[in-house]
Amino acid sequence: MVPPTHCSTATPTSLSRRVDFSVTKFADRHIGTTAQTQRTMLDALGISDADAPIEALMRSAVPAAIFTEPSETSVIPHAATEAEALAELRGFASRNTVNRPMIGLGYYGTLTPSVIQRNVLENPSWYTAYTPYQPEISQGRLEALINFQTMVADLTGLSTANASMLDESTAVVEGMLLARRASKSKSAVFVVDADAFPQTKALLATRADALGIELAERDLSGGEALPEELFGVFVQYPAASGLVWDPTAVIDAAHVAGGLAVVAADLLALTLISSPGSLGADVAVGTTQRFGVPMGFGGPHAGYMAVRQGLERQLPGRLVGVSVDAEGKPAYRLSLQTREQHIRREKATSNICTAQVLLAVMAAMYAVYHGPDGLRQIAGEVASKAAFLRKQITDAGAEVVHDSFFDTLQVRVTDAAAIVQRAHDEKGILLRLVDAETVGIAVDETTSFEQLLSVASLFGEGGARSFAFVGSGGKALPEALARQDEFLTHPVFHVHHSETAMMRYLKSLADRDYALDRGMIPLGSCTMKLNAATEMAAITWPEFAGIHPYAPASDVEGYLDLIDQLESWLAEVTGYDAVSLQPNAGSQGELAGLLAIRGFHQANGDAHRTVCLIPSSAHGTNAASAVLAGMKVVVVACDEMGNVDLTDLRAKIEAHADEIAALMITYPSTHGVYEQDVIDITTAVHDAGGRYTLTVRTSTRCSATRASVTSAVTCRT
Repeated sequence: MVPPTHCSTATPTSLSRRVDFSVTKFADRHIGTTAQTQRTMLDALGISDADAPIEALMRSAVPAAIFTEPSETSVIPHAATEAEALAELRGFASRNTVNRPMIGLGYYGTLTPSVIQRNVLENPSWYTAYTPYQPEISQGRLEALINFQTMVADLTGLSTANASMLDESTAVVEGMLLARRASKSKSAVFVVDADAFPQTKALLATRADALGIELAERDLSGGEALPEELFGVFVQYPAASGLVWDPTAVIDAAHVAGGLAVVAADLLALTLISSPGSLGADVAVGTTQRFGVPMGFGGPHAGYMAVRQGLERQLPGRLVGVSVDAEGKPAYRLSLQTREQHIRREKATSNICTAQVLLAVMAAMYAVYHGPDGLRQIAGEVASKAAFLRKQITDAGAEVVHDSFFDTLQVRVTDAAAIVQRAHDEKGILLRLVDAETVGIAVDETTSFEQLLSVASLFGEGGARSFAFVGSGGKALPEALARQDEFLTHPVFHVHHSETAMMRYLKSLADRDYALDRGMIPLGSCTMKLNAATEMAAITWPEFAGIHPYAPASDVEGYLDLIDQLESWLAEVTGYDAVSLQPNAGSQGELAGLLAIRGFHQANGDAHRTVCLIPSSAHGTNAASAVLAGMKVVVVACDEMGNVDLTDLRAKIEAHADEIAALMITYPSTHGVYEQDVIDITTAVHDAGGRYTLTVRTSTRCSATRASVTSAVTCRT
């Protein structure tokens, strides 16, 4: 990911906002409660202050010891109107440069069918629906997720898939953890493919360290031997370099050693090459981004996970199943929920408590709309483009590293940096700088014939240039890996291929759901953070949607300014020195905060501090996150109102004083109020040498980036 390298200041427009006309207020339009309804609620609460009722309400709800007066030097400008917000977003967008990304590494250009963009992504029937815990009002979305699961299971050749993961890298980590749980091996070694995506390897290293897992990187396609003992092996298929090779021998060797095989596979490539299941894999993971979901500077995108028969109960995340209702009619529901952290807490399968439902629906409908034949055609054209490009490059005298590939090439040159720079400056094309002598190039369904020729010209003149590309041309895939088994055989993937048929199908599913376009949903939840239509408007603009996460900093100045601005605002609101926008869900924000605390103790020579105190009323992910951070959970009792029992807290601190690493509380608490004794609570933990995480169950969205933004608040440094 491109790091934010500079800070921005608010624009003059935002600093000078002083509009108070109620008709223009963003909050009034979006929140929707009137002065009369607010007065009714305030009266019910006994708040009688007529001049400043909201301030009076906050003073009554927030303990006086922590109540903070508004800052006179705030970096946060006055609230924008809807029109002003859109104008500012346009300003950020104008500072991004949409060059043609041919970098790959799990992020590709894709064509979102208009019928899906307008009827799913931009349709409040889909984007305002509550998380589908209540099946009786979620039958449409649950069917869409069944389509997603069927698509993934079919393409991966495995028996069961879940209803999506947060992204590919997180899915790989979950695959590693599943292998550790399910393997009979006592080894702590997990083998990682040297030719895997760099972001995946980085996340594996971070997560493995906290759990005492030893990562062993091996050149698997090059035949490097596996360690004698292991509990699992991870293969990228096709590899990050683009190589398509047969990992069957590696998978068999992992099984002989008592381990499980996790394969990260490109779903589009799987329409042409052998499925992981047919190769003997136990787990398949990956992303569905290239199934109609724009890159959006890295996300969010729906990851996926599928498992062989026998591993269903080890599968993290949500699983949609088909059941029968009280009248004996078929109905959808969430299955095997006893695996989830809400019930199992520190013994949970995973700390993930959500799914990328909206993005999973988009990807599933991409498959429904195109069908198996359409997906094969798209994949065939991509593979043919890559083969055509290879011929042009080799005719120009350059060396292409691999002979077998799907969509990605690596080319050996004398000065890779110069070629990558020329491609950017002269052609408006983004290539990957692999190393000083290697350039990476990835094609996708959006790559044009002219762009192929432009890239080829960077390596010299030589190949024929006078004929047009023909999509049914040759491919560079090994015949031995040609896919033999059928996929997407269910009728749903064969009957909705016209725009009108697809539109009617989506409408029929929406009619079986209840969302905010129909009425109020009076549920409080970490998933219930609705984006206003004005915020959603920007997510499909090319200046935001068409940006690759590895684009150079000079191309993403608007994004970086937007991110820096939001970070500064959240830092002021939370009262902390810095905020990370990297976690892609509330549960991942918890984990990030706990890992920071773990690192703090290790840096101070206190590696023995591994106990995390968690109130019994806490959200289920809290305990699961603590375990994944390598901590031991000690539960603190709560009173009948859900408040922390100070007597029990002090007793637990005394019992574990030298081991306490952190206290993890939800604030406001899970039952919806602020702990009156929060200062006493945190002081007691600090006096024992621990650090605390205030897990703010607030998951917002960066309105223009589509990136999920969660603040995991940790102590000041």
